[in-house]
Amino acid sequence: MTGPTFSSLARSTTLREQALLTLRAAITSGRYRPGDHLGEVEIAERLAVSRGTVREALRHLQQEGLVTAGARGMLRVSQLSPAEVRELFQVREALEGLAIRQIIESSPGPEALRALRDAVARLHAAVESGADLSTKVEADLAFHLMLCELSGNSVLLKTWRGLEGPIRVVVMSAAAERREVAMAASAHLPLVEAIERGDAAAAQGVLRAHMAAAVEQLGAADTGDDPAAL
Repeated sequence: MTGPTFSSLARSTTLREQALLTLRAAITSGRYRPGDHLGEVEIAERLAVSRGTVREALRHLQQEGLVTAGARGMLRVSQLSPAEVRELFQVREALEGLAIRQIIESSPGPEALRALRDAVARLHAAVESGADLSTKVEADLAFHLMLCELSGNSVLLKTWRGLEGPIRVVVMSAAAERREVAMAASAHLPLVEAIERGDAAAAQGVLRAHMAAAVEQLGAADTGDDPAAL
């Protein structure tokens, strides 16, 4: 496989930080696809850094769930099975469901509700404007991240952020049309409306349907060859 083209790293931050940012972007933008081998020597040459620097960056990406060690310790971009996708979204649903309950119980003020509507509007704008995939993915994740932030539960937020890497991998693995369906803004607005009404049961129902649809769309094997990011 011909690897992505990198430019030598600037020295304005530490080389490890630069390598980490560059490799994360290469994975989440789809320049490296799920299952691709990540060779220390090749990457070090492309980035003009030491193998040790690359090794540290790859170790961090393992902790994020973007990179997995296979046979003989060979590192590859993570690739989730349909069963793992289902389990991932079950955990995500549980976390976001708890976030929704805690938001409603805290009687959110107009600023919090406006922030949620603004997040949906940004997602809608990204989709309707034909923005690149990375922009749409960031807008989608930003909405769900905001739910967790507004819960006020720091452990919940930290746990959800630990799922971001695998979630991105799942989106990267899906066919282009399936990603678009999973990120539709129309699936998010009813959730905000239920929160505004203080209707926890309705909000949970919307979330459950949204996660089930995401599993259906993103859990299928990708038969296309269009690279992606989550």
